[in-house]
Amino acid sequence: MTSSSSSPPSSVPAQHSSSQITQPSPSARSSSTRPATHPPHHEAAYLALVVLHDPGQVTGTLTGPCHARDNGRLPDPQCTPGGIDPAVTQANIQSTICVSGYTERVRPPESQTEAFKFDLAYPAYGIPSGDESELDHLVPLELGGDNDAANLWPEVGSLPNPKDAVEDALNQAVCDGRVSLARAQRAIARNWETAESRLGLGAAPPAPAPTKPARHSGSLSCSASVSNSSPADYTTVDIYVRTAPGASVTTIAHYKTTDHPKSTTANSAGQATIAYYISRATPGYTVDVDVTVSAGSRSSHCSTSFTPVG
Repeated sequence: MTSSSSSPPSSVPAQHSSSQITQPSPSARSSSTRPATHPPHHEAAYLALVVLHDPGQVTGTLTGPCHARDNGRLPDPQCTPGGIDPAVTQANIQSTICVSGYTERVRPPESQTEAFKFDLAYPAYGIPSGDESELDHLVPLELGGDNDAANLWPEVGSLPNPKDAVEDALNQAVCDGRVSLARAQRAIARNWETAESRLGLGAAPPAPAPTKPARHSGSLSCSASVSNSSPADYTTVDIYVRTAPGASVTTIAHYKTTDHPKSTTANSAGQATIAYYISRATPGYTVDVDVTVSAGSRSSHCSTSFTPVG
């Protein structure tokens, strides 16, 4: 979230005067390469997060046309895929995002956010200057978001912003150890409206277990485990799934910068094995593997994880 929320002040210049705002960055994209329309459902165009360390300053540029979704509540994933600060890691959350006052230390001054909002974001998203909105961080600062243009968009609508409550819930879950930082960042970047349900929040925290229990629909079961929780580079990790005989099984391994889906069918004993070959994965970065099983109208989800070593 940002403090920018109202109509443009008369003193905002027509062009940026700050090189911090207009300098090129990984978020800058040519409008000639951006499609004019996007799939109607909210999560079809998910892109990798931009990684940039830029505390206290707005960086990057934004050019349109950009097309907000859900009446302005969700950004264009091509223009605003989300961005994270590499200085915030799972290992240091208790000294960064879990410390009161952290966001104020890394938030840009209002002079920069207001200039970016009205000079770049409003024109790019085609928003009339008098419309009410909040210049929002897609991946919020309290989840290690950065200040790049790839992570900022004008969220149209009345205030207070309902996304704020989601950000607080995810920050609390990460700081409590219920959800990993990377999973929370990915979930809110994909779609903040579904992030809590995607992460299994909103209910009592699950008890720790070697494998994470299924969320059932009907009587379909799902459990997952790995052959090696700390695989070396250039080795294979098998994902073992137990479910109903003949059920369809889909896994998505969430590496640091990419997601890898695979599918198979459970055998007559309700068992399925899906292999992931580890090649130049980031050592020490936990790879979450989400599993979906389905049979007819029934479906269920479970998950497991592994952490490659160098």
